[in-house]
Amino acid sequence: MDQLLSLLSENARLSTAQLAAMLNKTENEVSDQIAEYEKAGVIRGYKALVNWEKVDKNKASALIELRVSPKRDRGFDEIAGRIMQFEEVESVYLMSGGYDLAVKVHGKSMQDIAMFVMRRLSTLDSVLSTTTHFILTRYKDGGIILNPDEEKDERRSVFSD
Repeated sequence: MDQLLSLLSENARLSTAQLAAMLNKTENEVSDQIAEYEKAGVIRGYKALVNWEKVDKNKASALIELRVSPKRDRGFDEIAGRIMQFEEVESVYLMSGGYDLAVKVHGKSMQDIAMFVMRRLSTLDSVLSTTTHFILTRYKDGGIILNPDEEKDERRSVFSD
């Protein structure tokens, strides 16, 4: 039923009747499988992908790289768990490479995010350093192109003399 998971990850609004027809299964089989996935924690929730740039001009996002010192016997899980508790935090990822954790955050403004990093994130005892990358425009998110037919925003254009 990996096909079921693929279909739901692409469009969680498909009805069980639509999914059953696409998978050549009965509605009961699809419903039962979805219930099993939810119970087992495979499906953790359903979410709409919102293009916030069309809704609220006063919303800022950033990707923050963190270098952390993991705790003995608890690794990175403890610090990741603490970071996940902040309401500004949307996502936390353990990474390979030059930094340990990637944290995606939202705020009302870039200033709000900067203050969150300065006052709450960088003060955690395991955090060694942070690097903040403000997200200026989302072109594609969750596999979906957000502004496929819009005219280009001149603020993002580079002009040569």
